Amino acid sequence: MYSDAEGELAVRMAREAVEAFTHGRPLAPFSVPASFERESGVFVTINNHPGEELRGCIGYPHPYFPLAKAIVKAAEGACEDPRFPKLAEEELDRVVVEVSILTPPELIEVKRPKDLLGTVRVGVDGLTVAQGRERGLLLPQVPVDWGWDAEEFLSQTCMKAGLLPDAWLEPDTRVYKFQSEIWTEAEPRGPVIRRVLTPHARP
Repeated sequence: MYSDAEGELAVRMAREAVEAFTHGRPLAPFSVPASFERESGVFVTINNHPGEELRGCIGYPHPYFPLAKAIVKAAEGACEDPRFPKLAEEELDRVVVEVSILTPPELIEVKRPKDLLGTVRVGVDGLTVAQGRERGLLLPQVPVDWGWDAEEFLSQTCMKAGLLPDAWLEPDTRVYKFQSEIWTEAEPRGPVIRRVLTPHARP
C-alpha cells in the first residue's frame, strides 16, 4: 500500500514528534503526500537501542484520523506510555522509532473456536481480542520477536485484554485480524528500513 519513501517519511515524522514532545518544543512542519491525508490506523513503537527492549508503544487500531495526524498523536503517546516512565531527553540518543501502518481490522469467522489455530498467520497477521468491554491488541511483529506459534499468539492477546489465556476458545470472544507495513530506524536517527517479518521457532 505504501512505498518505502512514504514509510521513511512516516518514521521521520514520528521521530520529529518524539523529539519535539520530549523537548517541549513545537513540531516542525512536514509536507505530506495525499496518501497521508487518508484515515488510517497506525502504531508508533519506541525501542531501546541496541537491546531492542520495548520503551513505549501507542497507536490507533482503527482509521480514526488522517495518517499524518495519527502518526504524530501516536508518537507523542508512545513518549508517555503508562507502562513506562515518561521518555526523557537523555534517552533520545539511545532509542529507535518504528511505525506500523495498519489495515482495518477484520473479524475472523470460524465454525469452531479451535479453527482459529489454522487461520491466524504468524508473521502476517496482528490480532485484536474482544470480549465485552475488554480489548487486547498485539502487532504482527510481536509473535515473531518472541517466537510464538498461533496458539501462544492467541493466548497472549487474550492476556493483553485482561482475559484468561484460553479465552479465545469461549463463544462470546471475538478475534479480529489486521496486517501492517512496518518501517524502523536501523539506529537512533539513522537510516529507515522496511521490516520484513520472518517467523522463527522458539529458542
